[in-house]
Amino acid sequence: MSTPRAAISATGLRKAYGEKLVLDGIDLTVPAGTIFALLGPNGAGKTTTVQILSTLIRADAGDIRIDGRDLARDPDAVRDAIGVTGQFSAVDNLLTGEENLRLMADLRHLDRTTGRRRTAELLDQFDLVEAARQPVVTYSGGMRRRLDLAMTLVGSPRVIFLDEPTTGLDPRSRRTMWQIIRDLVRAGVTIFLTTQYLEEADQLADRIALLDHGRLIAEGSPDELKRRIPGGHVQLRFTDPADLGRAARTFADGARDDDALTLRIPHDGSVRSLRALLGRLDDAAVEVEELSVHTPDLDDVFLTLTGQPQQERASVR
Repeated sequence: MSTPRAAISATGLRKAYGEKLVLDGIDLTVPAGTIFALLGPNGAGKTTTVQILSTLIRADAGDIRIDGRDLARDPDAVRDAIGVTGQFSAVDNLLTGEENLRLMADLRHLDRTTGRRRTAELLDQFDLVEAARQPVVTYSGGMRRRLDLAMTLVGSPRVIFLDEPTTGLDPRSRRTMWQIIRDLVRAGVTIFLTTQYLEEADQLADRIALLDHGRLIAEGSPDELKRRIPGGHVQLRFTDPADLGRAARTFADGARDDDALTLRIPHDGSVRSLRALLGRLDDAAVEVEELSVHTPDLDDVFLTLTGQPQQERASVR
């Protein structure tokens, strides 16, 4: 089975401001057509990483390739291949949605016919046709964010950097944006995501990297990261105290609650372990009324690995 092509590859990435080392030799690989989320507490180096990869600032050291282009040797080719949607909307409030998109088409040096066609396609794709000729100042937060992302897509980038794309949106608008992001990936686009919402990373990302004090301290799929954290368990509830007693003897490491008729058994949340647990219950002829699996979430991962909670309103730098 062939290895997926890397849309983003960075090796030995370093950056310092004076004596302050911001990035300490990090390595990143993002396969094409996937969503990669970079998380980290304030001061971790997340924003600096995105700025370097998107050509906004230079690294002090490291090799970087974006969509097969060497960033140091050919930054203009990298810029042609990428799109960047920042944390704060870049739309012009005095222009209409359609005018904003046409302006971006001009900046991308699209000819008049191509620019108009691309504008119409994006207005339709982002459900902005009815509001196309209204000033952006009249748009809701969700509409502005959709327009902002649509402007990023005018040049049909193959790699998109999304810096906290749903900050300030209501839950419905946030989920709409999630679906747009998923649709982009299904079309072959690679997404490099930073977010202050851990639920967002959990819902969207194929892989997550956790950055702390300029170093990558963990990387993996959301489920892989959760399994690294202790606290996962299966809770069994019984109607017959005798069944509870037999289960407690079968699982000596379980925490028994006679009043609630429950038994809490440490568990990694994997399907294989769950099958083994059910097999042992069956062998012991134990009747279980209810079973529930509890696994740590990304908040637990963040707290355990960085030593501090992720505050929903605190930006992750």
